[in-house]
Amino acid sequence: MGRYTGAKEKLSRREGINLFLKGARSYSQKAGVVRKPYAPGQHGNAKKTRLSNYGIQLREKQKVKRMYGVRERQFKNMVNEATRIARVRNTDRGLELLKLLEMRLDNVVYMLGFAPSKNAARQYVTHKHVMVNGKVLNIPSYTVNVEDVIELKNTKLAPEQVLVKVPMWLETDKNKGKVVKEPVREDIDEGIKENLIIEFYSR
Repeated sequence: MGRYTGAKEKLSRREGINLFLKGARSYSQKAGVVRKPYAPGQHGNAKKTRLSNYGIQLREKQKVKRMYGVRERQFKNMVNEATRIARVRNTDRGLELLKLLEMRLDNVVYMLGFAPSKNAARQYVTHKHVMVNGKVLNIPSYTVNVEDVIELKNTKLAPEQVLVKVPMWLETDKNKGKVVKEPVREDIDEGIKENLIIEFYSR
């Protein structure tokens, strides 16, 4: 599957918010959206035009895709899976989608503070530096389960300073972490408008 290899700061600038794609740099004054708080490109600093409903939905979908580092086909499959789960559990499709995204192995490695960024976390997983329940797992999109224990094999890979706050649904102790429960909406970025994403794919 393809992956984005371009300038990551441009993605944050395009969405108009900090997606925290560059590790410690994203938390400093050197972050792209701080230095250049306008969209990339020749006309990025021009007056913004009003978006249509479709445009608003598209931008929200693109923002969340880039936030979690997921490609279009994979993201659409997750929306379909979230729809299936919501029908079975009689829950909200948007919340189920956010749970699937949050409980991806690469995201969990990042949220536990084992990697400086989500891109680094994805690389740690693919390079077999991460174990789940004592077994090496190299699939970043793997969905962790409650009671799973995630461990970073090489502690030297962990960043010296952990800038991300470990959410309530995870526990961490040095180079080990555990999924204690499923995330609830309050544990997930409140800036995400998941209803717009569902509306986009329901057209």
